Amino acid sequence: MKPARSFVVSALISGLITVVPVYLAVLLLLKAMKSVLGLVSPFARLLPDWLPAANILALLLLLIVCFLVGVAVRTAAGRAARKRLEESLFSRLPGFSLLRSLTQQLTGRGDEKVWKPALVEIEDALVPGFIIEELEDGRLTVFVPSVPTPLAGAVYILDRERVHALDIPFTQAVSTISRWGAGSSELVAAMQGGQRSRDVERGELVAGAPLPPLRS
Repeated sequence: MKPARSFVVSALISGLITVVPVYLAVLLLLKAMKSVLGLVSPFARLLPDWLPAANILALLLLLIVCFLVGVAVRTAAGRAARKRLEESLFSRLPGFSLLRSLTQQLTGRGDEKVWKPALVEIEDALVPGFIIEELEDGRLTVFVPSVPTPLAGAVYILDRERVHALDIPFTQAVSTISRWGAGSSELVAAMQGGQRSRDVERGELVAGAPLPPLRS
């Protein structure tokens, strides 16, 4: 009964994470189209009556505005203005920083030092997680997501020796978590490859020798 309940809750959360942003985006788009209908109405009268010209022109206008804003924020002045706006307004919104970080990671534009994929030693097991930050004493703050929902889980503060950073894309780690662990062999291989390279550099491991076992 408990596994079934956990599956239902996890599936529901995953669905909400996927559906809610799309639903909100559609609502905002429709509201914005309604706001600009008055601007395009004179031009819509020039087109045939059978054509929903007002809606088409409103959508085109919004797409053009989005395109121009996208071009503007790629300039130095635009990036500076966006940064000031985010720091003064958007960063105060709950969850904005988290969503921005995740979006940048998923699109490949995120800071590699944030949400770094890792395999974490929890008791006698290795679990997929993400390194969030490094503390002043050298320990690491690690987020361990629940399966199959990458945005829900637990936060741990662990010694560095128990956290094995992985040289893999952020999206690969998220994909493994969302697929109930399918593809974990690639995560383990990345961890072992990283350990072998570090040990060879320190002269503690001869190339081709087996890896030492994890601490109990």
